[in-house]
Amino acid sequence: MNPRLRAVLRAAVLIAVVVGLFVFFPRMLAFTEMAAIELRYFWWLILLVALACWLIWGFKKRP
Repeated sequence: MNPRLRAVLRAAVLIAVVVGLFVFFPRMLAFTEMAAIELRYFWWLILLVALACWLIWGFKKRP
């Protein structure tokens, strides 16, 4: 399995898990919709998640 196929497979599994959670927990979908509408209050949360992703995967790429 090459790295590109592995990355696509991981993304597909992640999307399937998120969709499954939305189906099983409809209140989470309502919260997500509210967060999207009220994005001006959640911009700092998006920045924290982006920083966490960068710290997790960004340091792995360093030689």
